[in-house]
Amino acid sequence: MPRQARPSADSGQALQIAAPPKTDLLGGVTPDGSRRTLESLNAAMGELKAMAVQPFIQRAVAAIQAEDAQGAAEWALKALATDERNGFAWCLLGMARERAGDFVSSITAYESALQLLPEQAEIANDLGRLAMRMGMPQQAEGFFRHFLAHRPGHAEAANNLACALRVLGRRAEAIDVLRPAIQEAPANAMLWNSLAAVVAEDGDTGNAELFYAEALRLDPRFAKARYNLANLLADRGAVAEALPHVEKALKATKAEDERQMMLLARSTLLVALGRLAEGWDGYEARHHPQFADTLQFAVERPLWGPGMDIAGKSMLVIGEQGLGDEILFANVFPDLIERLGPEGRLTIAVEPRLVPLFARSFPQADVGAHVTIQHGGRSVRLLPFLEDASETDLWTPMGSLLREFRRSVAAYPDRPRFLTADPERVAHWRGVLEAAPAGKKVGLLWKSGTARGARHRYFSAFEQWAPVLRQSGIAFVNLQYGDCAEELALAKAEFGVEIWDPPGIDLKQDLDDVAALACALDLVAGFSNATFNIAAACGAPAWLITTPGAWPRLGCTDRYPWYPQAKVFAPETYGDWDTAMAQLADALGAWATA
Repeated sequence: MPRQARPSADSGQALQIAAPPKTDLLGGVTPDGSRRTLESLNAAMGELKAMAVQPFIQRAVAAIQAEDAQGAAEWALKALATDERNGFAWCLLGMARERAGDFVSSITAYESALQLLPEQAEIANDLGRLAMRMGMPQQAEGFFRHFLAHRPGHAEAANNLACALRVLGRRAEAIDVLRPAIQEAPANAMLWNSLAAVVAEDGDTGNAELFYAEALRLDPRFAKARYNLANLLADRGAVAEALPHVEKALKATKAEDERQMMLLARSTLLVALGRLAEGWDGYEARHHPQFADTLQFAVERPLWGPGMDIAGKSMLVIGEQGLGDEILFANVFPDLIERLGPEGRLTIAVEPRLVPLFARSFPQADVGAHVTIQHGGRSVRLLPFLEDASETDLWTPMGSLLREFRRSVAAYPDRPRFLTADPERVAHWRGVLEAAPAGKKVGLLWKSGTARGARHRYFSAFEQWAPVLRQSGIAFVNLQYGDCAEELALAKAEFGVEIWDPPGIDLKQDLDDVAALACALDLVAGFSNATFNIAAACGAPAWLITTPGAWPRLGCTDRYPWYPQAKVFAPETYGDWDTAMAQLADALGAWATA
């Protein structure tokens, strides 16, 4: 799903396959900064009473209070036409633009206001919030430090700075900021919520749950803490227990961007419970204009929707989110091609590295590469290969097809594969593998190439692979992309095992050849990343290590519907990788000697 590592709302999508899609509630920072800034400005605007600009400022303030973003912007612009160096007008324009969703213009206006009103530290807080929302935590840190320098001991200032540090991966620093703030204000629920989010990201789920509980004891209506507690419960596999918390948090949340984030989280919980029809319908929240991490598509054609008659139509499907998601969601393409019929035409836009594999797998389709740019603070997906979009009858993001074709677990076909590796390259790799150590050839995958946020929590430490690597009769083959020299050296030095590195292949870039290599192996085993999904989608024997509450399991305990041949190893307790690895080792040993 989009941005598939669920967001924490520590003070404040998807879809990285290992975890449900989350996105930060403004990175954890407090979302009501504009209200507090407005209060501060009102207290400071007495000097304007004799100025010509004062009536315009008053109208802009009234419009902001009435949630009339367009009217507020118009009155702020009239004030600036009278006095372009009026910091109050720039600040009000920033508030208006932010509430209208124009974050780039908003941050520019706030910066102008801060230059003219440097003592109005709340403006720096608003700038920090926007920077977090736009994926700029380093810039946000600077703004929050400005806020804290002017408001020492301010709980919100400490909270927001800690959240920026958490997103930057500097969790120890975040705790150092939060600890004295909590000692100063122990009844502040916001600070307990942020502390919980930081320790949860470090894998300390026990203390995280205690801290969320303390935040909710102090403020039972604290929607963010309740939402974060739900995420924690879901990670532990207590999905049914998590769902009511998200639904309760939704009732207490008014900000539309936060509502959409929670609706998206709710959808993945429903999917994890096997309630796919409701779940995939709710998954559309990822495309709401107010969703913080929404992906925009540069397509001016009619949007497809479930139930439409597409027989004989020309249809465009665009991949979204992560590389692994594009592979996972391609599960529906054989059904879609059948529905289009012989007179229909399918165009597929995927990540550039996937084009050869998808073109071979779906010869009935035109396959090209999408390109993503940043524009106006948003990610926009372009299709440079598509010369004439006017010939397209309908288009859709890839994940939306699940609403039509996968509304129940029973709708997942028992299909041996839906992607096709190059048979000549499979034969080539079988020959190359003869030079590997003796034994059954098992490809290993132990980490994700994406290190953002808390994604590391969904993978074990490499040292925990020890019981697996000590199994006899097996030649382990490295399938892990990215820098893994340290792990390969550790395996040899600590466990006496050489993980064989296949020659002449770039495991990150040559994905078509990776598919062939995976199909030449006897087994692929590891965590869910792009390579695992390629291997399993191509029909390679695959053993998956995953978390108790992983949504792609679709509520199943005995199978993995996306890839029927895959076998799942999941600990009953979140983070208990030792047990999962022991089970995998036992199964691998039995398989190797069978």
